[in-house]
Amino acid sequence: MLRYLPFLLVLALWIYAFIDCLNTPESQVRGLPKVVWVLIILLFGEVLVGPVAWLVAGKQRQAAGGGSTPSQWHRNHRTKFVAPDDNPEFLQSLKNENKKDEALLKDWEADLRRREEELRRKEAGPGEANGPEGTPPATG
Repeated sequence: MLRYLPFLLVLALWIYAFIDCLNTPESQVRGLPKVVWVLIILLFGEVLVGPVAWLVAGKQRQAAGGGSTPSQWHRNHRTKFVAPDDNPEFLQSLKNENKKDEALLKDWEADLRRREEELRRKEAGPGEANGPEGTPPATG
């Protein structure tokens, strides 16, 4: 099983470099056009020249914000966790969604009542002008 490990590592690096190159915006590609880098990665991937060249020279790498390491940044920018049931913004968004859903439900119910009434009128025929469920029409 270990004899396949070098082949799998080369294949993984090849695939990573290829996908990284495809997903990199053209403005961040250095040295050569993006299409040329893709061809270099594909043609020289088996001997690791293409993927290593891409990772070393092909893409602009940006340092972490402020020149600090990620762990320093996280130590200085800790966020306080707030549970959803204690978060007023989340609770307000739930209330707003609930109001929208209730309004939509009322519209659907009104539409359903209107359609049922139209269906009853069609079934009753033109001679019978009874109201809903056999009640006489309202006079007035």
